[in-house]
Amino acid sequence: MSIQRQQDQERRRRQAQIQARDGFIASQAKRKGSPCQRDDDSQVADLHSGPSLPEDICQHIHSLMPMRDAARAACASRSFLHSWRCHPNLNFSNDTLGLIENACQKDESARLFYIKVDHILKSHSGIGLKKLKIQIDSDYSAKDSCYLNKWLQKAVTTGIEELTLILVPFGAKYNFPCSLLLNGSGDSTRYLHLARCSFHPKVTLGLRSLTRLHLCLVRITGDELGCLLSHSIALERLELRCCDRIVCLKVPRLLQHLNYLEVSGCAKLKVIDNEAPNVSSFSYGGNITVQLSLGETLQMKSLSMSCCGSVFYARAELPSSMPNLEALTVHSHTERAYAPTLHSKFLYLRHLSIALTGAPFSPAYDYLSLASFFDAAPSLETFNLNVWQRYMENVSVFADPADLRQMQELQHHNLRSVSITGFSSAKSLIELTCHVLRSVMSLECLTLEAPQSCVRCSDRYNKSGKCSPLARDLLMEGHRAVMAIRRYIEPGVPSTVKLHVLEPCSCHAVELQMSCLS
Repeated sequence: MSIQRQQDQERRRRQAQIQARDGFIASQAKRKGSPCQRDDDSQVADLHSGPSLPEDICQHIHSLMPMRDAARAACASRSFLHSWRCHPNLNFSNDTLGLIENACQKDESARLFYIKVDHILKSHSGIGLKKLKIQIDSDYSAKDSCYLNKWLQKAVTTGIEELTLILVPFGAKYNFPCSLLLNGSGDSTRYLHLARCSFHPKVTLGLRSLTRLHLCLVRITGDELGCLLSHSIALERLELRCCDRIVCLKVPRLLQHLNYLEVSGCAKLKVIDNEAPNVSSFSYGGNITVQLSLGETLQMKSLSMSCCGSVFYARAELPSSMPNLEALTVHSHTERAYAPTLHSKFLYLRHLSIALTGAPFSPAYDYLSLASFFDAAPSLETFNLNVWQRYMENVSVFADPADLRQMQELQHHNLRSVSITGFSSAKSLIELTCHVLRSVMSLECLTLEAPQSCVRCSDRYNKSGKCSPLARDLLMEGHRAVMAIRRYIEPGVPSTVKLHVLEPCSCHAVELQMSCLS
């Protein structure tokens, strides 16, 4: 009987422990607001029963966690609660705070966002805060600016190193308080990323340590930006996207550390005048008529251009103006002339990407003319070509099966990888591919990809497991492209070259059958 009684007592004791544990977890799950709403250490149980870790190790582990996991850990451990109050990386958005607009109305989502962020920042000691990202996904109005001003003030006064403010709602009007950065307050800031707000630095700001500036959809003039740049002597990267109030961009010579410059989508831009002497990578997207003055271009190693006529411009002008380029990316929606055959060379170019996409080219583009780049770049190692177009205007090799053209074959001994996306049965594209196989002695891999869906069944985030629909004419052209590869290209592939052909996905088989029956 004594043994039975002891067993019953042990069973009841275990049940009590389980109930106590479950009750604690349930109470945590029911709490509203942010994962950690309480500030009293006495009210936080420590679920971890193992040996405690040194404080610096605990804080380091906590800093590596995603923000939601870090907050949950703070609810379950006194050690993590202490490090939560000086967590170095804070990232606020609807996603990181678990606010799903499908589950609650937009107004309610916005209200909860401001409540949660305000509570977390009030609880934060300010010690050790290095990175702050605030992304406003829900509705924003002028009355919410007081929250943003308060949050930014705390971040700047604590010595923030990386500050990101993104306002997603279209038409959001917020004036970034430049006064927060006066008198050396922003001396610790190394990275500043602003999106969809106004930024008017008219006096000297304390951004002596700023190494990266990223402005997107920011209302700022060229003079205001110039004022900021003239006092950001440590700047290494400058990225400007869709800043429509900039007409003239002047980059001062005193930016000796600037090595990367990106300007794209600035609709009113007319002049880019760069005097910084060490820019080695430049990315531009916009109007080809913009007056470009890039200063000393001999050190330019990487160039990306996205504008109409850029393929012709790249072949005709760049070998002489940027002779030391090592990587070149060109994207064009319209070309009025084919790539010219010239004697100028890209002696150091190793990576070349060309995209001729968008609306149909008129007249149809002669892809074989791109072989001029091979002759101009003897050191070329990789070549990527994207020719995806919604409607194909080029003559199909099946419509004109006459002899394929051949260019003078100058042997190439460094090109190893060639990839063509949006491959079609266009005759000039078949001719270019055959030219590569005959003239490139060093070729190891040739990848030809027929038109594909924008969303594929193999995509990580595609929960349907099926490709998105593909227009019937594109699907038919994809199958013609594969037939052209089998007939005209595959027989000429050397045994030393691996040919990869990406056909239209089998997901479209039923689509094709149904369209043929209709």
